Amino acid sequence: MMTEALLLQSVIVLPVAGALLISLAGERHKNLREAITLITAVLLFIAILLLYQGIENSTHLVLVIIEPIAGLSLALNLEPLGLLFGLICSFLWIITSIYSIGYMRTNQEQCQTRFYVCFALSIAASMGVAFSANMFSLFVFYEFITLITYPLVTHRGTEEAKRAGRVYLGYLLGTSICLLLLAIVWTWSVTGTLDFTEGGVFADSDVSPGLLTTLYVLSVFGVGKAALMPFHRWLPAAMVAPAPVSALLHAVAVVKAGVFTVVKLTVYLFGLGELERTGAADWLLYVAGATILIASLIALRQDNLKARLAYSTVSQLSYVIMATAILAPVSIFAAAIHIAVHAFGKITLFLAAGSIYTASHKTMVSQLDGIGRRMPWTMTAFAIGSLSMIGIPPTAGFLSKWYLLQGAFTVESWVALSIIVISTLLNAAYFLPIVYAAFFREDKDAQVTHGEAPFTIVLALTLTALGTILLFVMPGRLLSLVQLIKF
Repeated sequence: MMTEALLLQSVIVLPVAGALLISLAGERHKNLREAITLITAVLLFIAILLLYQGIENSTHLVLVIIEPIAGLSLALNLEPLGLLFGLICSFLWIITSIYSIGYMRTNQEQCQTRFYVCFALSIAASMGVAFSANMFSLFVFYEFITLITYPLVTHRGTEEAKRAGRVYLGYLLGTSICLLLLAIVWTWSVTGTLDFTEGGVFADSDVSPGLLTTLYVLSVFGVGKAALMPFHRWLPAAMVAPAPVSALLHAVAVVKAGVFTVVKLTVYLFGLGELERTGAADWLLYVAGATILIASLIALRQDNLKARLAYSTVSQLSYVIMATAILAPVSIFAAAIHIAVHAFGKITLFLAAGSIYTASHKTMVSQLDGIGRRMPWTMTAFAIGSLSMIGIPPTAGFLSKWYLLQGAFTVESWVALSIIVISTLLNAAYFLPIVYAAFFREDKDAQVTHGEAPFTIVLALTLTALGTILLFVMPGRLLSLVQLIKF
């Protein structure tokens, strides 16, 4: 147990220590700075793998960091859902670090040391969210993610970037402070605890359905990082950031922290049984479904590639929310699986978008005719990521849609089934034309002679594309971990 406690501490300490060493290396020692980033990322992934090996014997481990108020502590614990999130973040940090080395240097981005420091600290905060033992701890780390990623969103320092940063902070801090914090304080006053427990903290209370619904509405909409409409505009606004930051926002930390928080508070704070008994979550299915369809329709109209991917993310995140709203165990499994498979598919797409920009400086979908012949590795990876977003075998996106369909059938939710079918067709409508144009249309600019982006960029996106296929071919470890989630 002592070993597990030290490992649990290390998931926060390692990236914080890495950030400190990166700042000391600075711009003078670029190779050392980037080596520290990679080594720290690898060590963090190893630490979480070791926690994964002992998960069945350590699920009751709680590590209290500080207790400012009696019964209200900043604490960590180990449980399967958090471990899944931690594994995703730590592994993709390795991949994104490899990618960033090529991207930041080739595009001669400014303030690269600050970029690597903020990235490491955002991973530390994500680990805090993943392993939080209670809602108070999760809120603290959740807010830190917002603050430490702000310099990444505004990295380029342009007026557009600063404006995007204001939108970013306005939406995320506004929702969390005005809605989520209110729900947390109210829940504490009603139940006397914020600890994540099986069955939720309301299981033995006499809270009325109206109050429970109010608290749940405040909590879910208070998680602005989940990009549930109408609190989604920060996400496309943040697309002014460099491609590695977009990957962080959409696949590694920020939005995953959002949907993870919604699943976590649904299962372990409110409880599936209590939400189903009172009908407090009935509204969420319709809001999530509307977000899926509206965001998909907006994505269809976007010519800017990153904007199209951004609205795709808004849509895909609400698959997790909709699966959670179904309140069936199999749909919770679908939500957890989609957190993982979406991370691999969407990071592949954003890394490919960054690769296209680095090699050709093209940013529009209408400019991509024939680019697959010049950049076959990049566009093949993009095609794999696209198939995963649609949910077509042999890509991992099929797994989560399969379980989501099972969940919808379990509760006979024809609304959810209809949304899944329609949104799948819309996904195909805004992804497949890009792939077709890249490989089967003639290049409009015959004078262009560029090839692939630098090796580290292509290596990173190839690895995530391969991971998207491997999760479908060998899903055993993912499914076994998800099935350990207790209700």
